[in-house]
Amino acid sequence: MPFDPFDWIDAEACRRADAGLVRTLRPRPAASALVDLASNDYLGLTRHPDVTAAAAGAAREWGAGATGSRLVTGSTALHAELEGELAEFCGFEAALVLSSGYAANLAAITALTGQDSLIVSDAGNHASIVDGCRLSRAGTAVVPHADPGAVRKTLQAHRGRALAVTDSVFSVDGDAAPLSELADVCRSAGAALLVDDAHGLGVLGDGGRGALAAAGLAGDAGIVTTLTLSKSLGSQGGAVLGPARVIEHLVNTARTFIFDTGLAPAAAGAALESLRLLRREPERAGRARAVAAALYEQLTGAGLAAVRPDAAVVSVRAPSAAAAVRWAADCRTAGIVVGCFRPPSVPDGVSRLRLTARADLTEEQIATAVSVVRRTAPVS
Repeated sequence: MPFDPFDWIDAEACRRADAGLVRTLRPRPAASALVDLASNDYLGLTRHPDVTAAAAGAAREWGAGATGSRLVTGSTALHAELEGELAEFCGFEAALVLSSGYAANLAAITALTGQDSLIVSDAGNHASIVDGCRLSRAGTAVVPHADPGAVRKTLQAHRGRALAVTDSVFSVDGDAAPLSELADVCRSAGAALLVDDAHGLGVLGDGGRGALAAAGLAGDAGIVTTLTLSKSLGSQGGAVLGPARVIEHLVNTARTFIFDTGLAPAAAGAALESLRLLRREPERAGRARAVAAALYEQLTGAGLAAVRPDAAVVSVRAPSAAAAVRWAADCRTAGIVVGCFRPPSVPDGVSRLRLTARADLTEEQIATAVSVVRRTAPVS
C-alpha cells in the first residue's frame, strides 16, 4: 500500500466527532426569515442602505481591490479619510487601517515587543492576541482573567520593556476588562497597555466611542487600541489607534501591514459611512446595550444560566459541547440563529450559546428568541 502522508487527518477527524467538536461551513442565503442573534452586526448597519451605497460607490470610484500593499499602491484618499475620522471619533492621535482585526492585533503586538520584552496577557484574550504573542518572540506570561493584581505582580518581577494586553469586552462571555485598574498598574510599572476594543466600539462610551472612551482613557500616551470594522461598523477590516509615533512605527515595522494587500475600497467606504451614521444616530449604541440587558434579564428569569453582559454579548451556559451543538441546531430549526462556543474556542467544561444583541431587534424578536432558547434548552 502506498504511503499516505495525510492518514493522520482521519484519526483527528474521528476524535473531533467523538468529542462533539466537528465544525462545518453553512453558507447563508442573501435573505432569510431566521432571526439573527449570532452575527456581530451590533448596530444593524451591514444592510443599511447608506452603508451599502457607500460600499458600491467606493468600488465604482476606486476599483474592486486595493491593488497592492498599503506602502505601494494600496493606500487611497479613502483609507486616509477613514483613519482620520476613526482616530478623532475614538479620541486618539492617529490610526492605521489593516485588512482585518486579526491582522491589527498581530501588527500591534509584534511591532511593540521583541525578544527582550515581556507580554502580560489575560487568560481570556481572543485567539488573535494569543497568536500575536506567539509570533512576537517576546516572553509571554498568561495571567488569570480580569486580575489587575496578577498583572501588577508579573510586571514588578520584570526589568525592561513590557506590554500588557487585554480585550476590552471578552468575546465569549461578554464581560468587560477592568481597564482603569489595568491602566494604573501599567503606569506604575512603566509598561504599555494594548486594548482590543473589537466588542466595545459602537456599543460602549458616549455615542459608541468605545470602552477606552467610557473609561476616560482615550488618547492616553501609554495606551494603544485595536479594533475591527466588521462588528459595529458592519464592514470588514481592522485598525490600530494610538500615539502618532506608535502608528508611524507600525507603518515601518508591522509585517501584517507592510506585506498584506490593503483593505478593499468598498470595505473602507462602508466603514466610513457607518462611522458617520453612528455620529448622526448615537442612540444606536444605547439601544444595543438595552437589547443585551433585556435578553439577559429574560433568559435568567426563565431559569437559564446566563452571564450578565457588559456590552452586546450574552453568554448562556450549556452542560456539554455536544449539548451546545444540539441546542444551537434546535434554535435554528425554531427560527433563531445563535452562536455555539465549545473547545478550543472556550475551555473544556464551559461550552455555551452566545447571543449577540443588535440595535435593530424589535421587542417581539427579543421575546421570541428568549422563548425559543428556553424551550429548546437541554436538560443538565
